[in-house]
Amino acid sequence: MSGIAAISQQIWDMKYRLKTAAGEPVDKTIEDTWARVAKALAACESDPARWEPAFHKALSGFQFLPAGRIVAGAGTGRSVTLFNCFVMGTVPDDLAGIFAHLREAALTMQQGGGIGYDFSTLRPKGAPVRGVGADASGPLSFMDVWDSMCRTIMSAGTRRGAMMATLRCDHPDIEAFIEAKREPGRLRMFNLSVLVTDAFMEAVDADCPWPLVFDGTVIREVRARELWDRIMRATYAYAEPGVIFIDRINALNNLRYVEEISATNPCGEQPLPPYGACLLGSINLASLVRDPFGESAHLDIPRLKTLVATAVRMMDNVVDASRFPLPEQRHEAQAKRRIGLGVTGLADALILCRVRYGSQQAVALTEHWLSVVQNEAYRASAELAGEKGAFPLYDRDKYLAAPMVQALDPDVRTLITTNGIRNALLTSIAPTGTISLFADNISSGIEPVFSYTYERSVLMPDGTRRTEEVSDHAYRLFRERFGADAPLPDWFVDAQSLTPSEHVVMQAAAQKYVDSSISKTINCPEDLPFEAFKDVYRQAYALGCKGCTTYRPNPVTGAVLSVKKEEAKPAPPTQAPLPADPGGVVHYMTKPLDRPESLPGETYKVRWPDSDHAMYITINDIVEAGRRRPFEVFINSKNMEHYAWTVALTRMISAVFRRGGDISFVVEELKAVFDPRGGAWMQGRYVPSLLAAIGDVIEKHMKATGFLPVDDERLDTGVLRKVAGGPVPGGDTPRAMQCPKCGQPGLIRQEGCDLCPECGYSKCG
Repeated sequence: MSGIAAISQQIWDMKYRLKTAAGEPVDKTIEDTWARVAKALAACESDPARWEPAFHKALSGFQFLPAGRIVAGAGTGRSVTLFNCFVMGTVPDDLAGIFAHLREAALTMQQGGGIGYDFSTLRPKGAPVRGVGADASGPLSFMDVWDSMCRTIMSAGTRRGAMMATLRCDHPDIEAFIEAKREPGRLRMFNLSVLVTDAFMEAVDADCPWPLVFDGTVIREVRARELWDRIMRATYAYAEPGVIFIDRINALNNLRYVEEISATNPCGEQPLPPYGACLLGSINLASLVRDPFGESAHLDIPRLKTLVATAVRMMDNVVDASRFPLPEQRHEAQAKRRIGLGVTGLADALILCRVRYGSQQAVALTEHWLSVVQNEAYRASAELAGEKGAFPLYDRDKYLAAPMVQALDPDVRTLITTNGIRNALLTSIAPTGTISLFADNISSGIEPVFSYTYERSVLMPDGTRRTEEVSDHAYRLFRERFGADAPLPDWFVDAQSLTPSEHVVMQAAAQKYVDSSISKTINCPEDLPFEAFKDVYRQAYALGCKGCTTYRPNPVTGAVLSVKKEEAKPAPPTQAPLPADPGGVVHYMTKPLDRPESLPGETYKVRWPDSDHAMYITINDIVEAGRRRPFEVFINSKNMEHYAWTVALTRMISAVFRRGGDISFVVEELKAVFDPRGGAWMQGRYVPSLLAAIGDVIEKHMKATGFLPVDDERLDTGVLRKVAGGPVPGGDTPRAMQCPKCGQPGLIRQEGCDLCPECGYSKCG
């Protein structure tokens, strides 16, 4: 453990290390974690003693990285799913069916699974509802219900709350869907993507009318190019919706003879049928480079082949070892046994081989390495089929006709013809943000390195912070070999210095050898002209990508992490080791902050119609690194009717505030409370309850002090200036996105997902 970065040790301790209910470590070292996972997956074999050492060897040294849920859950004896995410069932267009599916979503998210839904099956807003004499409220209104459910599940302690919502480009409510996130706070638990068809792209090229249709009836027409521009402008300004080329996904699907896909998991790398599940794992390419930085630097292809074969076997066993939130999910997984084996550390591997990301040589190496992964994965699965049987829905002639299977090496196709195949689909490039930080901070997935060094602020129990430097794996190896003063060669390139086109060509190169899809974010500079931005999506479509996600920092979406640039006096080449601890204990912030002697704060006066006495709400803040965040709340009133519940409420809210992390949900939950006796009109706006009014005050205070961005034009900025003692934050300068877990600014967007380099939080797992 002493040889890897401090952040990697802390992520292992927080996320993947097995502990007792009392918090005592069961896994004493990282090797104990690997042994636990290897034993659990080998238990599915007829000869566990043969396969357990092979599985352990593949895991050691971070060579094969199963997805986080496998590392955290396998061999623990807990009733958990080892699958990261799901696409839920087809939502029927009736109220009973809609809420039955809401229940399924809640049960799935309760176990930590991200979910994806296609809402195209719901009738558009204003359509008649036969039998009740009413008009339909439309799919977005039900998405709001899902969004509220997700926030509630998260506030109850689940590890994440990622959701994907898709809507077809010909749905009558598509324009409202595109603009949904312009409304502050709406659908924040969702990633949004438009299902774009080939016919639509042809209509955009020809600037034709485009019919918006539901249930075979044309509701109205729009200009295809105008609709495309609306999608692009929303994405340019808000980073959403993404675009999924759905016809291409279905045409290239190995299982197109038994399923139709209309949704993906939250980050888009797994297009799945109803009740389909993501089973993910990644080969760490950076760990396989021999003679790094040398003239003969190369990837160890024989070792890669062995690792792929072992990984396929391990992941196939996960299908049998895992539990599932719903029986429909288990049936779907076992009928098709699809897995998503991918790679991570691609950018670091290229650097170690002295190749610039985005160059022609990088494209050629990426295609070569991933073609090996593809062929060896299919070979291993065919060999498994000879031993254990093909997946139940295997149809030899129809399966062999799939384009991806046709592109395999002839000997692999022959083996499939003879044995069948164990897993219907095998490859995917998933978000690996947290697991890559864990693996000594290698580059994530097929993304370029985001930054070579940055400073991480670590919260201490007394409320102070200490700063430590975090450096990329390849960068650290370079400094160790060539010294702190050696200039970085031109093959050290980061996400900010690449052109969008260089991002796209790398995604397209990988997509040729991935039978599912790819989670990747194409970083665009803030000053990229809109016309050039649109070309990114057209290029992605032309080069064969299955989808496209971009991120352009701006005042609405926020700014990215401040990157520490290479300076005349570089940082030390290695992380300082943590103090020796025979128990392998990592110390970090787990208890409430101590209260300083004095705190800055403000008191607000609230009048409620049912009470003769005003209520006074005091919110005190703690100052961390020059920034204010709420620390405690007091509520006072002469009305003794409120005494007991206000005391209880303030104690609970203050306890949450003192724990740190994601506290914005407190506002959301308070504002969602409706009083059955009715609310009140306050300053020209209806407030549904006194608790909601308290939530409003806390939210305004958070925005006034800069803890939350000011994104609501209705906010009383005059009051905020008085409270904050200065201008209202959130002007023309992009704000750094805050992590919902640790509260630190600098949340970054990569692989279609939000990742915090401070604490390892990932929206996608």
